[in-house]
Amino acid sequence: DAGMLKMDFLGLKTLTVIQDAVEMVRTRVGALRHPESGDVWESMDDVPLDDPEVYRMLARGGTSGVFQFESNLAMEKLRAMRCDRFDDLVATNALIRPGPLDSGMTDVYIRRKLGKEKVTFPHPALERTLEPTYGVIVYQEQVMRIANLLAGFSLAEADVLRKAVGKKDAALIKKELGRFISRAVERGTDKRLAEELADQIETFGRYGFNKSHSAAYSLLSYHTAWLKAHYPAEFMAALLSSVLDKTDNVVKYIAECRDLSRHIPKVEDGVEVLPPDVNESGWKFTSTDGERVRFGLGAVRGVGSGAVQSILRAREEGGPFSSLFEFLERIDLRALNKRACEALIAAGALDAFGHRAQLLAGLDAAYSEVQAREAEAAAGQASLFDGGSAEVERPRPQLPTLPEWEEQDRLAREKEALGFFISGHPMDRYRDLARAFGTANAGNLKDFAGEEVELACVVTKVARQISRKDGAEWGRVTVEDYYGTATVLAFRETWLEARDILQQDAVVLLRGKISNRERDEEDPPLFLDGAELLETVRRSGRLAVAIEVEPGQEVTGDLLSRTRQVLRAHPGRAPVELRLGNGNGSAPRLRSRSIRVDPVDEAISGLRALYGKGRVRLVRA
Repeated sequence: DAGMLKMDFLGLKTLTVIQDAVEMVRTRVGALRHPESGDVWESMDDVPLDDPEVYRMLARGGTSGVFQFESNLAMEKLRAMRCDRFDDLVATNALIRPGPLDSGMTDVYIRRKLGKEKVTFPHPALERTLEPTYGVIVYQEQVMRIANLLAGFSLAEADVLRKAVGKKDAALIKKELGRFISRAVERGTDKRLAEELADQIETFGRYGFNKSHSAAYSLLSYHTAWLKAHYPAEFMAALLSSVLDKTDNVVKYIAECRDLSRHIPKVEDGVEVLPPDVNESGWKFTSTDGERVRFGLGAVRGVGSGAVQSILRAREEGGPFSSLFEFLERIDLRALNKRACEALIAAGALDAFGHRAQLLAGLDAAYSEVQAREAEAAAGQASLFDGGSAEVERPRPQLPTLPEWEEQDRLAREKEALGFFISGHPMDRYRDLARAFGTANAGNLKDFAGEEVELACVVTKVARQISRKDGAEWGRVTVEDYYGTATVLAFRETWLEARDILQQDAVVLLRGKISNRERDEEDPPLFLDGAELLETVRRSGRLAVAIEVEPGQEVTGDLLSRTRQVLRAHPGRAPVELRLGNGNGSAPRLRSRSIRVDPVDEAISGLRALYGKGRVRLVRA
């Protein structure tokens, strides 16, 4: 015994996200305030844990950015159990770990919570201990209490049992569980029941979670979810700032900003992420007005901290910049070289001064003129344009007159500067179609290893390959969606059938299986089974139009009449569904037998004007 105290500290970026979001909320509205009730709190620790809007968002699957619950597994479990209370978060934090999943207890918990399975207890003495978790062993503390109640273990002895199982010490596990069984039988417990409980304890304990940790984590989960539900722009700005140097995560969260209406219906248009702007951006992402997020200059490739600090310092001292030349004149060109200026132009950070083609074409002249003036000033020379006692102002270079870049060129340059698209996306015309095909996307394919998926995406690169083994042609295709980039591998007949469809810039729907090879664990490719142009799916009859109505929402005769008018104006093959519920997938569905609609943008827009943007979407028929 060295007589020393060992302490472990866990640093969490989530704490910074919460702090940054709260600071932005206070800056905009003056206090940490509930936007509907007006209640004000000193800190997030004072916010009540029973806000129904938070649980409705989580039950809809809105877990992106929510601490501990971002995985598809966590999202699906919260949706399945219709999460509606803080205890659900605490339990789910423990239930999505290997022990409970291996034993099947996770699904038992969900069925019992929903009333689909009777709640039973292994022994009457355990009812009080297991009642909060519907008779399911969820926490390590429950394991200790079971040993205490049935076998008469002291809490110190029960902790030895917990440690033995947790450390996977086979000899110690056998010894301690043997003691548990024998002592439980001595105290009147049926031997078979004692052995069954011992098996459950061993299975669960391998990866069991303790309730104190789960509750502490869930408190942070709730805080992030509360901020996302009520102040989505501030929360997403803080979240994006926390991953400023991780392009894949920035792409994922920008996509979540666009899709927020799916999980928070009141945010009908999502949260718009604006390009960087030298007159408004800081180093980090910021919320501008509670509805939009301004891109941080720190995320522009090739623009370092010194360059950004020079821009922010000049703006603070002299106010907003008015032109490209004045911008270059006021900043420190030693910190912001021409290459960095080109990156800012491509990213859209100087759009206030002209369109990007003009700015890039005029950069050389403006940059050279500023450098010349600085050199003259340093040398103490008078301007060639000075004359006698009256100075003649030296003319500033003007931007040339020329056409704007084509959208495809603009987006390509934007992506080069930022690593992704920000002012638009090749899939924007197909956003509603793409949303209809499940939760798999280019950013989360590793969560679907070994599974069949459908992926809506745009083709960005096609490489035809020749097999060394038999000389057969195959294809390696790079695709992209709102969430990231993925690799698609197509072989033999599949490639021959799909290669004419898989052309550069084609927007397609792919079907295939995600690799589960160990070497592909972090970035698995999709093995292609089939491909079709996404636009052809729209009128194929494989999609339905879903209209969601909240429980208690008034649906008047006038509303139904106007709904029929929109549907009859666009006849087609897509069924129409009315869904009653909160979007967690468990709501009753009423499908019209007589009305079918052509799911074109005009029809979807007309229905959204009646029900709200987040209440109408395309789904698989």
